[in-house]
Amino acid sequence: MKQIIETLDIEFSDNNLLSSLFGANDINIQTLEKINNVKIHYRGNKVKIQGSKQSIKITKNELLNLFEEVKKGIEIDEDKIKDTKSLLSLEKNSNFKKDLFIQTKKRKIIPRSKNQKKYFELLNEKNIVFAIGPAGTGKTFIAVAKAISSLLDGKIKKIILSRPAVEAGEKLGFLPGDLKEKVDPFLRPIYDALYDMLPFDQVEKKINNNIIEIAPIAFMRGRTLEDCFIILDEAQNTTKIQMKMFLTRLGRNSQMVVVGDTTQIDLVSKNDSGLVDASKKLIKIDDIGFITLEEDDVVRHDVVKKIIHAYEGK
Repeated sequence: MKQIIETLDIEFSDNNLLSSLFGANDINIQTLEKINNVKIHYRGNKVKIQGSKQSIKITKNELLNLFEEVKKGIEIDEDKIKDTKSLLSLEKNSNFKKDLFIQTKKRKIIPRSKNQKKYFELLNEKNIVFAIGPAGTGKTFIAVAKAISSLLDGKIKKIILSRPAVEAGEKLGFLPGDLKEKVDPFLRPIYDALYDMLPFDQVEKKINNNIIEIAPIAFMRGRTLEDCFIILDEAQNTTKIQMKMFLTRLGRNSQMVVVGDTTQIDLVSKNDSGLVDASKKLIKIDDIGFITLEEDDVVRHDVVKKIIHAYEGK
């Protein structure tokens, strides 16, 4: 059955703001066309949208919402467009809370899928949260954002970011350099997330002042972590012993987020994964939340979703 193409017209009140709305070389128009499967034409302050009835209605609402943001002096880019699309979609659900977002120094982060929404809710409700899913689903990014937000709000005094220092057969002892130089390559994704939340100089200052601590999981042994937000990334590569040791470090006024992808276990035996083991043993504990993110939750480049789809043989 051939899809019926319809047309919808919008007229904006201020022609001077449209260059900011449409973006350099109409990049924002191109983004909207791609994600909504529509065609957008404009002349002056008049915009014509062509597509299916549902898609042109969605695009109109997004354009009007983004225009209001432009009026406030907010820059419109691909992330802002996708956030707006997600927000409008989630608001259709009567149970959606408009305050369900994470505010950092640089940006406001909102869930872009139903599973991410559940992830946000668990971060507000549980002492320990396990986020499991493939690359690109926002597992680490959202956890780091919540940690930064909690620090800025004064809810905690310190952020601890950790990963097992064994990946793809490499061990710290065989890598060149001092401890920081050995550990940094393993923690690069966490640094990238931090720099997306805070200005570079503030991240470096907080690391130097030990307000943000980045260390291998082995450095957690023997400690009680109080007034902290603790994130364990790449948790699928912890052993069962390491996972138990890590989880039992939780102290007063602290929160833990354990992040991993059970399809990317680099241990010699996949049965040794502490993440897989914990997922089975701890699932019934009320104070611990579990969220499984899926292919549909991928928020990186569109091709990442296709790669995951291909590898899973779907």
